Amino acid sequence: MGRPSTREPARQVAARVTDPELPMVTLEELGVLRSVSTTDDGGVIVDITPTYSGCPAMATMRDDLAHALDRAGYTEVEVRTVLDPPWTTDWISESGRRTLAEYGVAPPGQAPPKAAGPVPLNLGPTRRHAACPQCGSPETEELSEFSSTACKALRRCRSCSEPFEHFKEI
Repeated sequence: MGRPSTREPARQVAARVTDPELPMVTLEELGVLRSVSTTDDGGVIVDITPTYSGCPAMATMRDDLAHALDRAGYTEVEVRTVLDPPWTTDWISESGRRTLAEYGVAPPGQAPPKAAGPVPLNLGPTRRHAACPQCGSPETEELSEFSSTACKALRRCRSCSEPFEHFKEI
């Protein structure tokens, strides 16, 4: 494969890579893409953070980033997983939230505040609210805490009866 004579900046290339489970949004829009830097010898280091521990899409994200950067002429690519600070849905950009809603996935609300010290144990079900992305009604119900991916719940609108996914607040 021929290499371009001038390389597009690595950050721009990485910023266009989409999430394998939510291909309508980029890793940058989801806040998963943390940083992109180049080394003195022309290599690229990309830092990404999973949406949750054990996310099965991480290997595909790494591969997709490496392939996109290789196609852009960067042959030495290292994709690192960064766990601290942990990802939060507050990192999803406004454009990412709009795109999720346009594709029928209710974007998350504000993430729960992070407490200093021990994490409180709540044995009851998590109560989440999401407006219907089809009609905008706040009258929705959760059908399943997990949907096509662990980071989304399945809900139904009580007004228009349409089912939809909700990206859960983390």
